[in-house]
Amino acid sequence: MISECQSLDMTAWTQTRLARVEQALSQWVGDGAPAGLGDAMRYAVLDGGKRLRPLLVLAAYEAVCSGATASEVHDDAALRAGMDEAALRAGLDEAALRAACAVELIHAYSLVHDDMPCMDNDVLRRGKPTVHVQFGEAQALLAGDALQAFAFELLTPDGSAIPAATQATLCRLLARAAGSAGMAGGQAIDLASVGVALTEDQLRQMHRLKTGALLQGSVLMGAACGHAVGAAYQALSDYGAAMGLAFQVVDDILDVVADSATLGKTAGKDAAADKPTYVSLLGLARAQAYAQELLAEAHEALARSGLPDTRALAALADMVVRRSH
Repeated sequence: MISECQSLDMTAWTQTRLARVEQALSQWVGDGAPAGLGDAMRYAVLDGGKRLRPLLVLAAYEAVCSGATASEVHDDAALRAGMDEAALRAGLDEAALRAACAVELIHAYSLVHDDMPCMDNDVLRRGKPTVHVQFGEAQALLAGDALQAFAFELLTPDGSAIPAATQATLCRLLARAAGSAGMAGGQAIDLASVGVALTEDQLRQMHRLKTGALLQGSVLMGAACGHAVGAAYQALSDYGAAMGLAFQVVDDILDVVADSATLGKTAGKDAAADKPTYVSLLGLARAQAYAQELLAEAHEALARSGLPDTRALAALADMVVRRSH
């Protein structure tokens, strides 16, 4: 097994994978959409964002597939019997790239809707005016709807070497992470909690759904593309859960300690809106310590995954906790 301590050029790793994701998103998003809708969709997705979720998909996929041939990880016997190694690998790689783009589309749609006046009523996102400010509320609503639908279209391409069972699994994972048992459910709790004193358990549950579910889902989608099973799949799920919650804890911290220019969005808005956060509940020092505890949980999960190379996943968890925006 390759130790997390062994060197990985994370900058080069990230740049290579981001280039693939950006090229695919630029090619696919908004293509043929009528009446200016494509422009709003592309504005919401392109030219901004950390692309953490796509990177998690690709890192999990590569961790599962590292050291194995495509034939060894492929779960469709009929395809294995009729295709050579290169074609099988191409199908797995296509599934991972499409999953990476699909989860970013869901994330982008959620930001478009979250920023609207009926939700958080924000005017700044990724250092530029929010979609409803730039295109109007009706077009922003439609752009979010279209991005959500297109995410699932991306996961189910015609004439692809991606097995139908894998396509279905990816759709189920993404739908669950985005729906009432995930992101949308967490947002509902968030809206209902303004001015309400939540317990730490209640706050943790809200954040596991609102933010953590899609981050964990990204890891699981990558694992599904590589057909992970058993202990490895469970360990990656645990890693995703810890890392996903850590992301929101750090978000709460940055909302207090960073400025709007650094964040690329409005700083201090949670406190201004009287929303419960880890900082308001635990205090800044304890929230910072909790982020470190969650980071340790994520690393521990990777250590027991049994996978030969989890360095990229480990580095992404470090990036989440140590980021400044």
